[in-house]
Amino acid sequence: MVLAAVLVAAGPAWAQGEVPGDAAPPQEEVPDLPDIPPAALGGDTAVPLVPEARPAAGAVLQGLDKVTAQITTLTVPIGGSARFGTLTIRLRACVPSKPDEAPEAAAFLEITDARPDQEPVPVFAGWMFASSPALSALEHPVYDIWVKSCSTAAPSTP
Repeated sequence: MVLAAVLVAAGPAWAQGEVPGDAAPPQEEVPDLPDIPPAALGGDTAVPLVPEARPAAGAVLQGLDKVTAQITTLTVPIGGSARFGTLTIRLRACVPSKPDEAPEAAAFLEITDARPDQEPVPVFAGWMFASSPALSALEHPVYDIWVKSCSTAAPSTP
């Protein structure tokens, strides 16, 4: 009976099981990210921008041939492409971390598998992260591709 009197005196919040001060903090609204117009990238797929992105000239990628166990380092300019086995890798964007943050690189890649006896098949399109390669990985029976870093200088051509 005393508990009921305390709940009634405390107000409707206590009576409904709500405890003042334990309420969830207000959630911040996450703004929608703009898309890069396809014409700006020279293609037909829009790539979402990452807030506070610093420009990079390209990306350093590594590829593993699972059959031969050979690792190859690839330097790809933004908007350019590279071949690795039967894969064609196109780099749309690469975003490095700020200098005062932990090292990180995120690259937007489009990967197609172009075998000689078949039509090219898209096998991956999305962001890959250097610090978490398994988060968004290429699933291919023969090849693995992962991001090492973003390069700020234009890749040299041999």
